[in-house]
Amino acid sequence: MTKALPDCVRHLRDYVAIPSVNPMRNDRVPAAIAGERRYAEHLEAQMRRIGLDAVLIGEGKRASVVAEARVAGAVDTVLIASHLDTVPVEGMEIPPFDPRIEGNRLYGRGSCDTKSGMAAAIASLERLLQTGRLRRNVILVGEADEECGSVGVAEVLRHLGTRRPDWVLATEPTCVELVTHHKGVGRAELHASGVACHSSDPSLGHNAITDICRAGLVLDELADRLGERTDPRLGRATLSVGLVGGGQAANVVPPSAWLQLDRRLLPGEDAQTFRREIEDVLRAAGLDGVRVTTASVEKPALATAPGSPGVRACRKALSATGLRDDPTIAAYGTDAGVFARHGLPGVVLGPGDIAQAHTAREYVEIPQVEQAAAFFLALLEDGDVR
Repeated sequence: MTKALPDCVRHLRDYVAIPSVNPMRNDRVPAAIAGERRYAEHLEAQMRRIGLDAVLIGEGKRASVVAEARVAGAVDTVLIASHLDTVPVEGMEIPPFDPRIEGNRLYGRGSCDTKSGMAAAIASLERLLQTGRLRRNVILVGEADEECGSVGVAEVLRHLGTRRPDWVLATEPTCVELVTHHKGVGRAELHASGVACHSSDPSLGHNAITDICRAGLVLDELADRLGERTDPRLGRATLSVGLVGGGQAANVVPPSAWLQLDRRLLPGEDAQTFRREIEDVLRAAGLDGVRVTTASVEKPALATAPGSPGVRACRKALSATGLRDDPTIAAYGTDAGVFARHGLPGVVLGPGDIAQAHTAREYVEIPQVEQAAAFFLALLEDGDVR
């Protein structure tokens, strides 16, 4: 006789079967799998069935879902955020939307990042609402676009208006460990301007590719100096050039070139900080023809105090569930940092290992999904915030 699957695993299997691929600002993702709306609509209907007040927000295919459950006498409100989008599926070695269970693993795109977090939260809320044991106000959010620009967070905050939670929990894969700190994610693009001419006499022009290469070397020196800037928990700030391009043909001195870089930010650093330091080193190197065209923070750094209500509540629930409760750090950015930038202190906790996210054979360990569901039960049926 086949053993019945736990609710959280059944939900996860349903979610993985619904494509919700982030287009990542390009049109190469097929329309049949692009966007979060299908998944958001499924969640909205499911949330309403279990007694949550749910609504879709956002335009077109890039929808988010917000659901709320409020309890008389509750002393705090937690926003649980589990992003709806997944990364693209090119190069996957398994059917991305055919959830398959082998042993203790469930395979499929989004199984780890982060549909398992939503499945655990939904299963726990369903049980607590059925038994009347919910003790915390809950705002359950499935936000669009976490993998790219966090547009969904902005839409959620506009929708909530003044109904702000006390703290936020983002369900990224942390192996069900409590993350209170992570670096931020910055991106910048540099452009070099030159003068085109025939390569038979390069002296008549100015080579933009040469300038952008010099800029890359200058940025490499800046990256070394950033290593001296450290955070006691997160370590060093980093900078890495990831993309470069330019030119028209081998026999034309190139009039333009560009590069894109990744900057991992420490708490307190922002877009102005790292844009200014790049402009300063370009100026010092005499690279007047190279300019910073964009510099933005996609995910701010997260640094939540150990005594904050969310940290205390999560540690208590982890301990009650028999799980490790010591706070730790993550090497990647999350929407918890975006919410924190808007004054909402956050933590990160969810099933799955980040090493399995975005991979060709993405999977999640089923026991971790069950552990996360048990954690959410303990968290939400305890209204004590001391």
